Amino acid sequence: MWVILAFSVIVLAVALDRAIAHWSYMRKARALHDTVSRCLQKGAVGEARSACERSQSPLADICLVGFERNGRTKQANVASAVQRERIRVLADLKSRTWLLGTIGATAPFVGLFGTVVGIIDGLGAIFESKKNDLAIVAGPLSEALYATAAGILVAVEAVLVFNYFNQRLAKVALEMRLLTDEFIELLEEADEVPVKAKSKGKRSKRADSDADENESKRSKRADSDSEEDDD
Repeated sequence: MWVILAFSVIVLAVALDRAIAHWSYMRKARALHDTVSRCLQKGAVGEARSACERSQSPLADICLVGFERNGRTKQANVASAVQRERIRVLADLKSRTWLLGTIGATAPFVGLFGTVVGIIDGLGAIFESKKNDLAIVAGPLSEALYATAAGILVAVEAVLVFNYFNQRLAKVALEMRLLTDEFIELLEEADEVPVKAKSKGKRSKRADSDADENESKRSKRADSDSEEDDD
């Protein structure tokens, strides 16, 4: 019974710890993603990075890896690094939930073990008393069955909490992947904006020079025509 009681305390502690970890997890991630998206759409990469550095959301760690690698290596490597960081962040969120599954699987057997020990003690009491009296074993057997009942109760509690957090983790993992993929796309587009602007500037300068050259040619041609008319 002491082991089962310890299992129950562990289940409650892990459930409380994971509830605190999950509390407003995605709300903060969505808020940061909206801020970073607005900055990247304007081409303000530095402003987006500053927002991540100030944020307490785990998504900030993922985005900072992308900002750190961006411009230093190929975009495919940047995407790989961001995805690896996303997996690490989700692994941290999943920590200690294995205890719930382990307790859910072992608690009934611990309770059954206590019941078996109680039955052995009861049968030993009958053997020692040399009497075939049910009252001798009724007390030990009832106490032994309490162990089985307590083990099953703790196991059900652990399995319910384990399944709840697993289901929530699956939803968080899916949404985090969508947010991460969109961040990578926006980061690539933000890098292309200065390049396009620069190429437009070069084209405009080339057009201006071509226009000046054409104007010079036209003026020279007009001068030559006027000289011929004078002749």
